[in-house]
Amino acid sequence: MFSFGIIASFFNDLKNLKQLLSAVFVGLLLFNFSSCQDELFTTDPENKIDFSTDTLTFDTIFTSLGSTTEKFLIYNNNYRALRIGRISLAKGTSSKFRLNVDGAISANNVFTDLEISARDSMYVFVETTIDTSDDNNPVLIEDSVIFEFNGNKQQVLLEAFGQNMYLLKNEVLKANTTFKNDKPYLIYGDLVVDTAKTLTLPAGCRLYFHNNSNLIVYGNLKTEGTFNQPVEMRGDRLDKVKFIDPVPYNYVAGQWGGVYLLSPNGVHNIKNTNITSAYVGIYSPNTDRDNLPNITIENCRIHNFVYYGIVAQNTNLTVTNSEISNTGSYTVYLSGGKHVFIQSTIANYYANNSFEPSTRDKYPAVLIMGLQRTAPMQTEFSNCIVSGTIENEFAIASRFIKDYKGEFRNSYIKRTIKYEQTQFQNIRWYQNGDTIFKQARFDYEKKKYFDFTPDSVSPARQIADPSVASQYPLDLNGRNRFSDGLPDAGCYEWRPYNQY
Repeated sequence: MFSFGIIASFFNDLKNLKQLLSAVFVGLLLFNFSSCQDELFTTDPENKIDFSTDTLTFDTIFTSLGSTTEKFLIYNNNYRALRIGRISLAKGTSSKFRLNVDGAISANNVFTDLEISARDSMYVFVETTIDTSDDNNPVLIEDSVIFEFNGNKQQVLLEAFGQNMYLLKNEVLKANTTFKNDKPYLIYGDLVVDTAKTLTLPAGCRLYFHNNSNLIVYGNLKTEGTFNQPVEMRGDRLDKVKFIDPVPYNYVAGQWGGVYLLSPNGVHNIKNTNITSAYVGIYSPNTDRDNLPNITIENCRIHNFVYYGIVAQNTNLTVTNSEISNTGSYTVYLSGGKHVFIQSTIANYYANNSFEPSTRDKYPAVLIMGLQRTAPMQTEFSNCIVSGTIENEFAIASRFIKDYKGEFRNSYIKRTIKYEQTQFQNIRWYQNGDTIFKQARFDYEKKKYFDFTPDSVSPARQIADPSVASQYPLDLNGRNRFSDGLPDAGCYEWRPYNQY
């Protein structure tokens, strides 16, 4: 007789057999997968890794203030994945550098068993802090990142230069003060010169301003730079901008505030000085019509600002043999007082290398604003260049231009609508197609910065008044103005390419 119990037992045995076979199958799959995974990683010592650089170099870093982060890439250009057994610093815990590998950090800067897929890459970020030193010169620290895998050992060298400095934080100078030139001054907040006091900056003195820091002078400013040892005022970022690499931060406007000359009785002599990449260059907003400060600027380079290069309101200003260039608004603004520009270049080819919007296309490089509420005005331009990216880079805002007390001679002026008044003599006005300078834009690909030396075909060549030029026989580069015959307009004399 047929038994249902036998049938039930048969199906139970069959079910158990299926479960056993499934378990064996899954086990075989896992074993095979694990074996395949092991086979995916190369163990061949001939398979190496590549790097985006063999030496990672930091720009000069102020001691004790750390650095920005630099980076390099690890490339696995092999056809199989690679497991790096260990990444570490050669000097171990005594190293001045710190690592971040693929987003991970380690207290002892040691990373193990990192995997890179075939044809893939991985970032390594490096930063450093350099200890304060009594040495006034830059010091070099070195180390290397070591990569160990499959019996191989590869490395990327690390090097950084540290610079000691004088650190000033919201400093107020309440007595006449002469800075030193043995090491730079790093300025946080504002450096303020008290009323009737004088700050003197000797040849070779360097002022590095932190973000939004300013030099505010309620007294007097005197800089004593020389051709070989100019005074420098600039931002404190000495590295490069990451999002527009390889542009140094000093090429980016707005790195610090600017120089504010705020005394109506101030006497400021600024000689052989470079002021770069702030919000403004020299700003004198005097509102006193009866007391006018006096500013003399000689052999200076005032370059690259979010807003203005020079603002002189109710101010007597003399500028000789100097470059004022590249601003997001007016390059030179004059209103009230006597203003003299001799053998100088005012050029606005602002490239908006800043973090602020630019109004460059709305304002001329030079604006002379005649207002009834300002002090009487008188202006002189001799042997100068005024040029830029818009059609009219020179403007006199006055209801009665023909009565304006000005003399403009032997200069190149970019203006499509000529001034026909008698104040303008021997002016070479802009013509379509003019090539003025050797390098009037920043070429990122060729890494060529602005060069406002006249081009060989520049209309500014040999138009200067020799009698005026003879008072300033050397241009801002130290070249004799008469070396090729007649002198050129502007602060630079043309020279052949083989003399660069």
